[in-house]
Parts: sequence; structure tokens; C-alpha cells
Amino acid sequence: METIWLYQFRLIVIGDSTVGKSCLIRRFTEGRFAQVSDPTVGVDFFSRLVEIEPGKRIKLQIWDTAGQERFRSITRAYYRNSVGGLLLFDITNRRSFTNVHNWLEEAQSHVQPHNIVFLLVGHKCDLEAQRQVSLQEAEKLAGAFGMRYVETSARESINVEKAFVDLTRDIFALVLSGDIKIQDGWEGVKSGLVPNTVHSSEEVTKGNRQCFC
Repeated sequence: METIWLYQFRLIVIGDSTVGKSCLIRRFTEGRFAQVSDPTVGVDFFSRLVEIEPGKRIKLQIWDTAGQERFRSITRAYYRNSVGGLLLFDITNRRSFTNVHNWLEEAQSHVQPHNIVFLLVGHKCDLEAQRQVSLQEAEKLAGAFGMRYVETSARESINVEKAFVDLTRDIFALVLSGDIKIQDGWEGVKSGLVPNTVHSSEEVTKGNRQCFC
């Protein structure tokens, strides 16, 4: 029987209010752009399957968090059970870029003992004439944090697929290398749903890896 998904990764999307987190997620999961989007209250949940290689599917659980301060106590609870995250700023909003440091520090303080693989995302790149953050300084910041950087536009569907798929591939590589492990009580990574199938003897015998059967 064909594999449904090899792993499930839980991702969190964070950043200031109005940077376009919900629009980016909806473009990725629903293939549409909402001209009017109500502010996220607390946390919203989305999901989608992605095929990172032929026949290798990953199920993504994506948590859309509110950027407003009054909801921070709610969103902080979701950091610990996430394996990956998109850290968004608006390239037309200098303050949202400055606040990237604060968002990263907050996330890192709440994920222990786990780590989150982050991708830095400069959103609304279709508004080039209004740009307040240069490509070079954003790439420099991403490099300082040890992250990839990508610029996206939900409105024009620019690099939306790339952002999520690149992050998924990075996490997948770390799972295969053993740097990220499936752990009881942690929702960041779960082993896949592969009905009545064992992929290879390596999957069964390697370390304490769970048998996909």
C-alpha cells in the first residue's frame, strides 16, 4: 500500500501583527489570497501534505500565531511542541524587522529542551517600491542566526511553496541524520502513517528508531 506520509512535522509561524502570517499560510494550504484577513485570535491551525522527494510525503501541522502582545501567553505554549518555524517580518515595515530578535529570543526561551529549525522570511516582496529592509541586511541577519532567508509574497504567490518546502527539507535531513529524534511526549515530529509497510531493514534496526509498520 502506498505511503500516506513518512513523518509529521509541527511548524509554528511567528512575527509581528500585520506582517501577513495568516495570508502566507492560507496561500500555502488553500492556494488563495484573502484581500481582507481578520487578526488571528490566539492560535489557528492548518495542515498540508508536501512531497519533498518522489514518493516521500511529509504532513505539516502549521500553527498560525497572533502577533499582538495580549495573546503572547497563549502562543508561548505552542513553541515547545514545534520542530520548525517561519519567522516573518514585513519588508515594508522596519519595526517588524527590528523585532525579529525579540521573537527569536522568546521562542528559544520556551522550546527547551528542544530546538526549533527556523527560516527567516521577508514577506510582501511584491511591494518593492515601499521596501524599508534591504535584501542584503536581511540575509546578513539570517546568516548571523544560522538560518536560511527567503522573500515571499502571498498576494503574488512568490516563493510561498519554496519557504515551506525548504524548511521541511532541512528538518527532514536533520531527522535522517539523527540530530532531531522522535521523543515520547513531544509533538514536534511524529513517525509516519505507512499502512502494512516496512520501508527498509535500516528503518527497523537503526538505533531506537520506530518501525514504520
